[in-house]
Amino acid sequence: MPFVSQIKRQTDYNLYSSTTPIVIDNGASNFRIGWAGENDPRVIFRNIVQRPRHKTTGETVSIVGDHDTTLLKYFDCSRSGPRSAFDSNVVYQFEIMEYILDFGFDRLGANGSEIDHPVLITECILNPVQSRSKMAELLFETYRVPSVAFGVDAAFSYKYNQQNGICDKDGLAICPGFTTTHVIPFIDGEPVYKGCSRTNIGGYHVTDYLKQLLSLKYPHHMARLTWEKVEDLKMEHCYIATDYASEARLFQKGTKEAEEKTRCWQLPWVPPPVEEPPSEEEIARKAAIKERQGQRLREMAEAKRSTRINELENQLRGLEFLLQQLEQVEESEIPYFLKDTGYVSRQEIETALAKATQSLRKVKGEPKGEQAEVEEKTDEKYPLVNIPDNMLTQDQLREKRRQMFLKTTSDGRQRAKQKRVEEDLERERKNQLDEQKRLENPELYLGEMRTKYKELCEKVEQRKRLKTNGNHSNGNGMSGGVGRGERLNAAQRERMRLLTTAAFDRGKGEDNFGAKDEDWQLYKLMSKDNDDDDEGPDEDETELARVSSRLQEIDPTFVPKPEPGPSQSAADMPRSRPLTKEDFQILLGVERFRCPEILFHPNLVGIDQAGLDEMAGVSMRRLSSKDQVLEERLTNSILMTGGSCLYPGLSERLEAGIRMIRPCGSPINVVRALDPVLDAWRGASLYAAAVQFPQQTFSRMDYFEKGEDWLRGYQFQYTL
Repeated sequence: MPFVSQIKRQTDYNLYSSTTPIVIDNGASNFRIGWAGENDPRVIFRNIVQRPRHKTTGETVSIVGDHDTTLLKYFDCSRSGPRSAFDSNVVYQFEIMEYILDFGFDRLGANGSEIDHPVLITECILNPVQSRSKMAELLFETYRVPSVAFGVDAAFSYKYNQQNGICDKDGLAICPGFTTTHVIPFIDGEPVYKGCSRTNIGGYHVTDYLKQLLSLKYPHHMARLTWEKVEDLKMEHCYIATDYASEARLFQKGTKEAEEKTRCWQLPWVPPPVEEPPSEEEIARKAAIKERQGQRLREMAEAKRSTRINELENQLRGLEFLLQQLEQVEESEIPYFLKDTGYVSRQEIETALAKATQSLRKVKGEPKGEQAEVEEKTDEKYPLVNIPDNMLTQDQLREKRRQMFLKTTSDGRQRAKQKRVEEDLERERKNQLDEQKRLENPELYLGEMRTKYKELCEKVEQRKRLKTNGNHSNGNGMSGGVGRGERLNAAQRERMRLLTTAAFDRGKGEDNFGAKDEDWQLYKLMSKDNDDDDEGPDEDETELARVSSRLQEIDPTFVPKPEPGPSQSAADMPRSRPLTKEDFQILLGVERFRCPEILFHPNLVGIDQAGLDEMAGVSMRRLSSKDQVLEERLTNSILMTGGSCLYPGLSERLEAGIRMIRPCGSPINVVRALDPVLDAWRGASLYAAAVQFPQQTFSRMDYFEKGEDWLRGYQFQYTL
């Protein structure tokens, strides 16, 4: 298919004789190229170039205009942004301009080594000679065109609309373009360049301003706010406010009229699936499955328990048999007898027998009262504890100290275990009492539990706040700035005092700390083990956890408060919620008129220049003539052209602004071009098709003979 379209372009190109000029509207935003005499250009594309790399081969390619999204599969466009040949509205990157001209001529069908057609190309008003000479050099020496003519795009648009009766011979052409805005006065159909004015504001700045505002307003949708999409939103929704201040107050008050003027862009959003409550059959089926799984687990646990009981019984029989054999072995032959059994003494065998017996009783689930015999045997592990020291040898004293340490550790574990058992019993007793109260009056019980939960939360948060910031606040309930000493409790402050005193005393005289036994007691006082305020949760926190767990059991709607982090309180914790359709909406309210307002007040984006209405007054003042009649003729025919004059309300706002700087009763007529975007190319096409057009060009021979200086005085004549 691309080969067929290429043949068609080549055929169309061959239909035109070598004297048919090629018309190029070289705008900073779009590049338009076509044949003279036609009503519309043949090719239109964005005036940008990208040079991405192929993801597989790493080869660099050139992409002119808007790249196809399918190319992202093969090329890495993230490292090479779009580049333009323009600086403001002046061409200065002619390497990029060559890529664009190659692409334009190729799409027009002129894919030969030479372009044997005259070329009419547009340029900005008062284009620098350096830019014009480089463009002539590119066309003459690279493409070998026979002749070239340069013209101003706004002048072509004004003359085209003049011929169609839209404007008069005397008037003003206001051209808000892509990067700049020009005002050109016309007298007797010719532009007066000495009265021109320019400001560095245009459609690019409006789009960039809108993109910045939407990115700040919706930072989580920045990937969606591409330049092309923001450009479409600007052209579709933006407008010029007749009175900017009153329009802004309208949106500030949030009136119904402001809501009607707000536009919504709905991003793609798929609602989450709604989970329907399970039916009774589904609940019964899941319950049956759960019961079968529980029965299977119980059977597996019973089989595992039986296997464990058999292993322990076999172990007990083996240990008892081994002890019986030891009774028949002499004391001196015991180590040799136990060499292959894995034990080294009778005491170790008895200890293993006691442990196996205790494990067997535990597996069988026998009550603890039946373990008295096992405990008596366990006490035999520490036979030296109750023997006086004067009856023991040195080796036995060392063994006694080891047994005392082991016994103390074992007793501590038993006490901790007993304490946990008592706490579990107390908790179970409280739960039974709570359940009894709940059954008597469920609503009253639920209210009391919620009140208790709220009070405990406040107490715990208050304690944490005081612990972090001391007893100080800044007057509004928030923590204030206090010193570290004010955040410490009593034990911590005492420890800090002792450390400071010890450090102060070391600096005085001779350092004899540690010579006395009393000095070492200071370490015990400074030890953090004495500070019990920070060890584990307090009673309120434990009770809060119990109440929270109880509320979760009896109240399905209860949601416990999240634990605050170290740098934020519970009130500041973000609460997640499911995303809705409104979260994927971008609302355009005040941005609709705030962004294009920079055409009249460029200082909104930090550009200290005049707006459109002021520029019109500046252009008329620059004319040397003080003729009041001429100024009235100029303001009676004000033509708006260019892509940035398509905003609704622009003509009314411009007329009101110019009326403020003109005498009362002055005629003011602001009109818009027939097609502000394409009228410049159509006017150039009309002039290139005229008979006297060859007289307006200069040939390649003139260029090589006269050089670049001849271009300094070149000026296109717009009179047909």
